Amino acid sequence: MAAFFDRVKTARPGEKPGYPRFKSHHRFTQVGFVAGDGAKWEPAGGRWAYASFQAVGRVKVKQHRAIRGTVKTLQLKREHRRWYVIVVADAAEEPLPGTGREVGVDVGVARFLTTSDGQTVGNPRFLDTAQETIADLQRRKERAKRGSGNRKRMRRVLAREWPKVHHKTARKLVDTCDAIGLEDLRVANMTRRPEPKPGGEGWLPNGAAAKAGLNRSILEAGWGQFTRILADKAESAGRRVILVNPAYTSIDCHVCGARCTRPRQGTVVCPRCGCWDADLNGACNVATRAGLGSGQAPAA
Repeated sequence: MAAFFDRVKTARPGEKPGYPRFKSHHRFTQVGFVAGDGAKWEPAGGRWAYASFQAVGRVKVKQHRAIRGTVKTLQLKREHRRWYVIVVADAAEEPLPGTGREVGVDVGVARFLTTSDGQTVGNPRFLDTAQETIADLQRRKERAKRGSGNRKRMRRVLAREWPKVHHKTARKLVDTCDAIGLEDLRVANMTRRPEPKPGGEGWLPNGAAAKAGLNRSILEAGWGQFTRILADKAESAGRRVILVNPAYTSIDCHVCGARCTRPRQGTVVCPRCGCWDADLNGACNVATRAGLGSGQAPAA
């Protein structure tokens, strides 16, 4: 409400400040506290600890790992029906030993991830251990009646599977790479609905259905969440994550720089160098823009 009145005061002549938007309680899923000012962290030994929050009380917490250093902030967060305590502590980094590997990474829909030295991670079946679980949950969700309790439960269970895969994929990259180049993607812009076009009643803009399907695939892959997880793990391990401009990384040839054509989703054709795997080509371009060379493995 305060923001609405601020817009009214600063609105130019003829400019409409807009009405306040209704904000459901479902939009607010987390609250943060400064340690010692509304919150307190108490290690209890082993895997357990206690977190105390103002107006909430003392909560028993199962630790993912022991907290090192001085606790600075505590965040209470809800994801679907589960609650988490996120602890930010001031601790010295524990860098991992060098590996000599530096890669560019291209994220996509057909494949979740491709590195510039040829490694791939599939999508949606990221890991062998998660393949059957994710596929079965997806089928059960599609069979459930839209808006039903079963469908909501399937969505919650399915949503818990993706973060597990993001963490495992990010951990593997951090453990095996000294530097990682990644596209600085604006996921919110990429998944924006197409502008409506003039037409009759019931008319849909050309390509709107396809764009909706692409948006859904991008959001399900969770590129933004993966980038945040990777950056956090890399920082604590003393690794580098370098974000680069994503423009034309997939359709510029990584060898000669010529603009390629893309006859199929998975292939680009350079007028000078011939056919390339589109994802591998993009990953090599990312590596080059990040200052990591081509990112390709040396010839045997």
